[in-house]
Amino acid sequence: MGKWPNTSFSYRFLTLTVLSYISFTFVLSQLSRPSLSRPLFKSITAVDNIFLLTLSFTMALGCLASNFSQVPNFKNLVCFPRGTSPSGPLFFWAYIFYLSKIVEFIDTLLIILSGSMKRLSFIHVYHHSMVVIMCYICLESAQSSVPMVLVTNCVVHVVMYTYYLLCTLGMHPKWKKIVTDFQLVQFRLSFLIMAVVVFYHFTASGCSGILSWCFNGAFIVSLLYLFSTFMPRVTPPMPTSSRVTNN
Repeated sequence: MGKWPNTSFSYRFLTLTVLSYISFTFVLSQLSRPSLSRPLFKSITAVDNIFLLTLSFTMALGCLASNFSQVPNFKNLVCFPRGTSPSGPLFFWAYIFYLSKIVEFIDTLLIILSGSMKRLSFIHVYHHSMVVIMCYICLESAQSSVPMVLVTNCVVHVVMYTYYLLCTLGMHPKWKKIVTDFQLVQFRLSFLIMAVVVFYHFTASGCSGILSWCFNGAFIVSLLYLFSTFMPRVTPPMPTSSRVTNN
């Protein structure tokens, strides 16, 4: 499997995508919107949840299989050697993961169509925009820790989208807290992985994509700061992907 798409094209695509997302979000949030019937809106949301649930499950399996075939030991699981090229099965799934973050822009459209504008917060738009940028940089630099990050993120999303789908279908499962706990575990695991990357980077010959790793670390810290500053203490699941689950 070759290297992922041409860098110049990908950079322009990324820039256009993120700017378009922010622009369309602002414009659509200011315009009067046609009201969708409740059954139609729930059907659209359910289809979206099913698609992203299936995609997340497929990516989780693909990443696990790629880890077994492409990552020889634990060190390489968190620290790629310097000069690693973003190619092979693992980075194929990393590229699919990157594209899936663009698909998740639909979250914002669903919020706008639902009329729940209070849910269209700065944190929501910031999160969706930055995650796409973060995934691009991760791919371009063959960032270390990709094998673990992809698997944990996809597994969390499987649990999350299952919950959102059940809510959309009117079932309202009682394990909402489990979804939030899974996301908190993911954040904490991210910091643990960061510590291991730092250890290997400074005690061995260095890790691939260390600068992009620093960018990702700063993003995670900024996200935690925004959550702790602006979000209430008792909240629904954090917007790793902000689903519209209200009836």
